[in-house]
Parts: sequence; C-alpha cells; structure tokens
Amino acid sequence: MEHAAAEQAPGTGGVRPGPVGARDSVRANRAWWDADADDYQAEHGDFLGAADFVWCPEALREADARLLGPAEALRGARVLEVGCGAASCSRWLAGQGALPVGLDLSGGMLRHARALAEATGVPVPLVQAGAEQLPFADASFDLACSAFGAVPFVAEPAAVMAEVARVLRPGGRWVFAVMHPMRWMFPDDPGEAGLTVFVSYFDRTPYVEVDSTGRPTYVEHHRTLGDRIRDVVAAGLVLTDLVEPEWPEGLTDTWGQWSPLRGALYPGTAILCCDKPG
Repeated sequence: MEHAAAEQAPGTGGVRPGPVGARDSVRANRAWWDADADDYQAEHGDFLGAADFVWCPEALREADARLLGPAEALRGARVLEVGCGAASCSRWLAGQGALPVGLDLSGGMLRHARALAEATGVPVPLVQAGAEQLPFADASFDLACSAFGAVPFVAEPAAVMAEVARVLRPGGRWVFAVMHPMRWMFPDDPGEAGLTVFVSYFDRTPYVEVDSTGRPTYVEHHRTLGDRIRDVVAAGLVLTDLVEPEWPEGLTDTWGQWSPLRGALYPGTAILCCDKPG
C-alpha cells in the first residue's frame, strides 16, 4: 500500500510565519506525524535501530554517554520516554532492565512502536497523549527522557517541564535533546547555503506550514538556550549538564539539515540534563 507523504496528506501548501497557539500546534502536529510516520520510519529506522537509544543525528548513544546514569541505575527504574515515536529508546531501556513507558501524540508513530515490539519481542507500554498534560500521577517515574520528541513542537514548553517535574520522584532525572537553538538562524540546508545566517537568533516566531485555507499543518517552535534553561529552572529542576555533541569522524550520513559540513562548524543538538531535588 502506498502512503502519502506528510506534505500531501495534511494538504500543506506553503509557509506562513506567525503565532500559533497550543491547540493549533497539537492538531497540526498530530496530523503531520500521523501522515509522516511511514516515511519517517522508512528513512530513519535503520539509523535509530529497533532497540537502540540514539540521542541525535550526531549518533551519540546512551550506551556510551550514560546521561541517564550508570547501567546499574537503570535496572528496575521506572522511565518515561516523552515523544517516543517508534519507541526504540524505550525498548533499549527495557533491555537494560528498566521499566519504560513510551508516550507520543501520534497514533501513526505508536503503530510503528507496536509493530517493532512484535518484531523484537520487547513489549513496552505505550500511551497516546500530549506532553503538556501528562496522564500520570505525581512521582510516578524515576527517570524521564526525550530524544527530539515533543519539546520542539509544543507552544508551551514550560508546561512540559512542569509536567515532567511533577511526575518525577524527588531525586529523579530528566534528560531531553532538541535541535540546538542557534540552528534557528540558518536555513534547513545541509550544504553551503546552510552556513549563512538568515534570521535572528532572538526571533521566536514559529515555523509554520499551512494548507490552502491558511490552517497550520506543521508547527515547530523556537526557544533560545536561555529560554530552555529558564523553563527548566521555573519547573523546580536543576540543570546539571548541557551536552553539545560534536560531529564524529567517519559519520558521513546526512539527516535533513544535519551534515558533516555543518556539524564540523557549529552544534546541531543540545541535550539538557536536569535533576529534581531530593
């Protein structure tokens, strides 16, 4: 069966800068990722693996970085993956003895998570919900993580930080990866054209794709690095590390706007490691 590309299914017809609220962001991005799930998995599934924890296009793996803690800290730990997509990270965590739960807004992405659970024999509980209102009780999890999931696509990222802080137990840890905020200044081009600044770093106008009626079909929200840190602090969390992975030698893959050319010059990913005071 042929699947329509995400641009075709939601009827994307152009780009319209301007403010977009939480409700429109949720509606647009749910429809987008439902439509794009098959193409995304076909393009990136091999890189992400069926049961692997890859933080970013720079191929930093949790098995090497241990940003969530040492191996022994994962055994028996209750872990929430926010914006899990096909839940490859959750399945890796399960293989380490953790007790993960994968949460995603998109039913299309969760369909792939279920299929890969069957293929690998590693089942993971899955929940379809948005990150701004997590359907879990207070102090339900020991750890929370997100590898480019949810945070860049919500209009109110401070609400995500507050919700994650709420569902973490005291002493818990939250680690999330986003596109490095300075990338907002450059076009989404992996080549020479992607090396020239074309918009202010401080311009927080969302990137919005729209259909023929002007209704948003895809929304991505920009926040500066300072904004991200302030959201973390406002939620009562403590920022313990900021990781900016360097482009590794020998990695020749291009992932959208990520490429060896750009990666050699400036960061493409920011990973924020946060603890909830105990």
